[in-house]
Amino acid sequence: MPRVAINTPAPDFELPDFSGKIVRLSDFTGSKNVLLVFNRGFT
Repeated sequence: MPRVAINTPAPDFELPDFSGKIVRLSDFTGSKNVLLVFNRGFT
């Protein structure tokens, strides 16, 4: 996986949320801050 340099925009990506809905980073364009949290859970 390529690294992102400091002070550069993050590449667009998509991940499922807790309910399985696909969420893209680009969905938050125009937002001031975005917090990404990875929870390790049991499946």
